[in-house]
This record gives sequence, structure tokens and C-alpha cells, in this order.
Amino acid sequence: MEALQEMEEVEQTAEDAIFSDFLHDLEAEVAVEEASVTSDESEALPCFDIILPVLLLTYYLCLSASPYHVSVFDWSSIDTSHLPSSYKTNSRQEKLLLQLADHFSRQYTHLCPDRKPLFIHPLNECGVQKFVSTTVRPTLLPYPDMYYWSGCASFVCDYLIMEPLKCPITLPSSLYSPTTILKYQRGNCFDFTVLLCSLLIGAGYDAYCVHGYATLEMCSLDQTQELCPRLRKPPEVPEEEDPNKYRIKYPSEPQSQFELQQKAKKEEETESTQEEEREEEVVVEVDKPKRDPLHGLRVHAWVLVLAGKRKVPETFFINPFTGNGHSTRDECFLGIESIWNHRNYWVNMQDCRKGCKDLSFDLSDSFCWEIMFAESKEPSQLPAESPKKDTDDMEKEEIGMSFQMPLSWVAQIKVSCREYENRFAQGKKVILYDKAKQEKWAVYANGDGLVERLTVYADSDRTEELEVKEWFKHREDLLYMREVNKQTQLITDHFRRGHPLLLKAHSYTSLEPETGHTVEFYHMARVDGLWKRVESATEMTEYFVGREDFLHMRHTKFGERDQKMEKADATADANPRPIVQIKEYFHRNPEKPADEDIEERIFMVIDDVIQLTYHLELHDTIASKVVFRRVIGRKKREDEIFLSRENTVKFQPWSSEKHKNMRRLYDLLWKLREEQKDLKQQVRYSEAEMVNILMVREDEEANIKLSVSIYSAAKREQQHEATVLERSRRAPRAPWRRRGQHLGGEEESLAHHTATNSTM
Repeated sequence: MEALQEMEEVEQTAEDAIFSDFLHDLEAEVAVEEASVTSDESEALPCFDIILPVLLLTYYLCLSASPYHVSVFDWSSIDTSHLPSSYKTNSRQEKLLLQLADHFSRQYTHLCPDRKPLFIHPLNECGVQKFVSTTVRPTLLPYPDMYYWSGCASFVCDYLIMEPLKCPITLPSSLYSPTTILKYQRGNCFDFTVLLCSLLIGAGYDAYCVHGYATLEMCSLDQTQELCPRLRKPPEVPEEEDPNKYRIKYPSEPQSQFELQQKAKKEEETESTQEEEREEEVVVEVDKPKRDPLHGLRVHAWVLVLAGKRKVPETFFINPFTGNGHSTRDECFLGIESIWNHRNYWVNMQDCRKGCKDLSFDLSDSFCWEIMFAESKEPSQLPAESPKKDTDDMEKEEIGMSFQMPLSWVAQIKVSCREYENRFAQGKKVILYDKAKQEKWAVYANGDGLVERLTVYADSDRTEELEVKEWFKHREDLLYMREVNKQTQLITDHFRRGHPLLLKAHSYTSLEPETGHTVEFYHMARVDGLWKRVESATEMTEYFVGREDFLHMRHTKFGERDQKMEKADATADANPRPIVQIKEYFHRNPEKPADEDIEERIFMVIDDVIQLTYHLELHDTIASKVVFRRVIGRKKREDEIFLSRENTVKFQPWSSEKHKNMRRLYDLLWKLREEQKDLKQQVRYSEAEMVNILMVREDEEANIKLSVSIYSAAKREQQHEATVLERSRRAPRAPWRRRGQHLGGEEESLAHHTATNSTM
């Protein structure tokens, strides 16, 4: 109990520290605002003595009610003694850069007194002022996924732990290097943004760090009101209209106006009842998002990617906390103060009252963006009516116009293979969405190859599970996804190409035979063209694709097994299910006449009836049929075919006289009898194949094996270390054994040499 109380006190002191820092910063900002407000305007403004406690209480409640528990890290305790000298001092060029930045900041404050201060030269981890552009270190990491913006964004959001700003409405006082952020695997939104921008620029994207304002949910990484990206449906592609505008337009079918009126009334009644139900649900809902009192004031940082480079078709934003791309018209982004990359710094001069919807991102437009250092390619433009300046001012202007950004003071960004693969600092990552929970693990973290799990719930409190989806990697059985329906307990496994049994998907509730299984195959790799088989205790249906005989479906019905054999505990092979009926369906063969091309044939095995149904021609309405049945009162003999008018029923309204010949019907019946025997064997083979599939799958699930990817350097290093340890354990006995073998070999060779000499 004492230990628990101490832990609670530590958490309380950490939260109190954040709260006190926020209180101090907010009081200072309010004092500045009050000083800038005139006496006439202050009468119209609400009293800050009332607003301040409300804002403080709201922030404290938001911090304590966050869906993610954020552990407070003491950055003052980090060791900076091993850092390079560029972290601790400024070069001559960097000092000149800071002077120019200060000059620009003073001009900006003088010209725009109502604007918030710019984020230009915060302190680094060594307490030294550094210009933000020099903190960006363009780097291309040697991993295939890091060449694309989605791979870079997912790595940053997975590898780092999010820390909120000390004060949500003020800028941070420091900005650490990306190398330090990677070492401790945590940081705020500005740390995330600088690291992600460094990786994107290194990969060839036209990326920029953005300082602006966003909503509470984006700043606090609260995704409980959002739909999980895995559950979003792809946008529907609209059907293209017929380009032929001269085609005939057929008149629509006539409709009764009375029926349309009655239908409209019913729709209105249903809509009114649905609205009432929605209102009741809104009243019942408790966790509906409330209005944020700090809306529009919360400071946030994200990444801007301009169109052009790397064939980016459209400018977009990247939220570094989630790694998701957003449109520049997204309502979650409320405004932009400034942007920067490793070469320059721009200040937004556009109105952000409507957020970022109407902003122009043409950085060459001086009316929209104020650039700090003029580009070298642009000619210097001086106002015509400006008086002559002194030589000192001209020299300073020339320095400013021709100034080149110094190289980044940050050391080279390195991420080892082990760090890249084991990217989750706490072993796994949990993300809460609206009625869903997503869990992620590093590759090889689980023995079954599990890397991701998505749980879908029926309610917002996430208590009743509806569906669970799991993703796997590097399994030898090539299983990559599993879906579990929690209501029906139906499991669906999905496999990659290359499985020994050519499996594509397998749906089941149990791996026991005849309990309901649906198996899909990669039909292009099969000789028989089978792509799907559905089996239960009483029937089996098989679907085919691309067969030369145009067969596309086979349906088999089974009877009950012999009860005496079941009581004797006989195996399934010794007591097979009796075949009652076999149905086959064929597509149209254009090379045959319709009255000779079979569409459906039914073999009633127990009743000894064969029924054929032929295809229809375009002008036909009734299909031709032929039925062969056993003669009543006549015993059936093997290898005997008895054909007469009594056991043959044919209905061929469109056939010619040759189709009415009894000789032809006799040959057809003989052929069907042979095919019936082959079909029985084929059904038994399908049953045996299903039993084999279930045995193999049961063995694969009992003995899960993971394959080591050639790109997984960390896993190969672990295997190498394990083999070295195993060899070192056997090492003490090996030298003596080798020495004995060597001495024994010498004795044998000496004896052989003496024997040869004696014979000679």
C-alpha cells in the first residue's frame, strides 16, 4: 500500500508540475493581452478574472481525462556530455543567422503587433539557441519503406511516444535534435514534425514543418471519435456515361401517381420516427464531444508536402502523431503561423478565420507568404520611391539577400535494423477509435507472427465484441490474415500464394471434419480449375473456373451413415457417407447446338435416375430435357443397360429427327453410366482432400513456424548469436576430439606407409 501511495504521489506531483507551468505561462500571456488592450476595448471584453479559472480547470480536466496515459519524462536529467561540439556552440555563420533572425522577428513584431510570436530560435538540449531550419537534417534511411511518405510517417508515429505541450496555447521553449528524440523515443508535436520532415526531404519530397493551430482531438491524439482507417470503405467509382449522345433513349415505364404519393408518405413517416430515435440516442449519449473553450488557440505542429516533387499530385498535410495524410481543407487544422524547411523560413500573411481551407501555398507569392531570406534566384526588388540608404545599410541588405543557410548542426540520423524492426517503445501500440481498438506489435515479437489486431465493438464503451481481425507476417504456412466473427464464432483464414495445398481462404467454426467448411483455392494453379468448395455434413458444393468442359458447379447430397458401423466406431473411410444425388451445371459451349449442349445434369444415385437439361437458343423459351429412370419391377444388374420406351422420358420440342433415334439414346445412356462412376470417385477424392486439408491445418496451428526474411537483419543477427553460443558450449570437447582424430589419422597413415614399404 505504501508503494502504491508513493506512485500516486509521484504521478500527482508530475501532473501538478505541468499544471503549474501552464498556470504561469497563461497568466503571463493574459497579462500581455491586458496590457495591449485599450481602456475602451477592455470594457467590451469579458473579464479575464472569470475566464482564466475556467480555462485552467478545463485544461486540467482534459489532461486527466485523456484516453492515453502520458508518462512524464524528465528531460533535464538527460546526459549531454557525449554530444558533438556543434550541439554546444554556434559557429560564426550560425551567430550571424541568429542576428538576422532576431532582426526579422523585431520587424515582424513591429509590423504585426496583434500576431503571436514566431517559433524561430528555441533552445536545444544543451541550452544553446539554434535556428529552426538548421535543426532539420535531411536523411534517407536505407530501408525500402522509408522511400515513401507513408513509410516515414508510420515509422515516426510508431517509434516515438507522444508528449503534450506544457502549455497548450504557447510555444515550447526548446526544440531538441532529431538524434536525441530518436534516442529517448519521445517528444512533442514539434519534435515529431522536425524528424518526419527530415526524413521526407531526404526521400525527395518538398516537405515543410508547420507551426499553427489545431483542434483538441488532434493536439491530444484523441481518436476515439474517429472511424478506424481499416474500416473505411473505398470511395465508389462513378460509372462512366455512354459517350454516344445519339443513342436511342427508351421511355421509362409508366408509374402510378397515387402509388408514388403513398410511397412518399411512408418515407416521411419512417424519417420522422428515425429522427425521434436519433434525438433519444443523443439524449442518452454521455460521451458526446463537448465544446472546447480553447478552440483555435491550441498550438500544434505538422508537416506540409507540396505538389510537384516525387510526382505528388496534390498538396496535403501529414499529422505526425498518427501518420495519416489530410487534405489542406481539413477542418481539424485551424490556422498557420509559419512554415520552414532546411533552407528558409516563411510567415503566413493570409487570413485564417476559416481555417486552412482558402490558403494559398504558392510560396513565391509575397502577398501570401513573407520569406525571411530572399531566394538567390530571385532578383532583389527595391521600392522606387525609397531614399538613398547608407553604405552600412546597403551592406547589411546585401548580406541578407545573398545569405546562405548554414549546414545543419544535427549529427547524422541513424536507425539500426533492430530499432527499425522493433519500433514500438513499450512492446506494442494501442490505438482507440470509435467502437474499435487497434493493437500493433513489432515483427517477430509474437511466436505466432501476429503483428496487428483490430477489435470491432458494438458500443462506444468497447465492452461487446463483434469482430476481430488479425494480421500475421513471416509464417511458413503463409497465413497473413484471420477474421473472427464473435457472434457466430466463424473463423476465416486468408493465405498468400504458394501454400502446398494451394489454399487462398478457409472459413470454419471447428477443424473437425463435416462441421461446415468453406475453402477457396488459387484456381490458376490447379489442374481441375476448382476455386471454391463448401462442405457440410449433408452436402458439398464445388465451383470451377476456366474448364474446357465448361463445368462451373457441382453439388453433391449425402445420406446418413450406417448406424451399426457408427456404433462399432468405424473410421470415415470404412463407413463413408452414401451419395444420394450429384448435380452438375455447365456454361454454354458456342461450338455445339443448343439442343446438344447440356446445361444441367442430375444423377440420382439411390433412385437410379439421370436427368439432362439442355441450353436454350436465343429464340427458345422451353428447354429440351431427357430423363432415364429404372424400370419398375426389374432388378438392376451390373454392366447392364436396359433401355425402353418405359424408362425414357424425353422432351425435345426444337430437336430434329436424329435426336429421337433410340440408338443415340442408348449410346448416351451408356456414356452417362460411365461418367456416373467417375463422378462417384471424384466426390470421394474431394472428401479425402478436405480431410487432408483439415489435418494439415491442425498440424500447422499446433506447430507454428516463422520464416526469417532476407531483409530482417535483426532476426538474422539473433540467429547468428544463438548459433555462436551453441558452438561455444560444445567448444571444450571439440579440440580434444579433433586432436585424437588427427593423431589417429597419423598412426593409420604411418602403418599404411610401413605396410607399403614391406610389400615393396
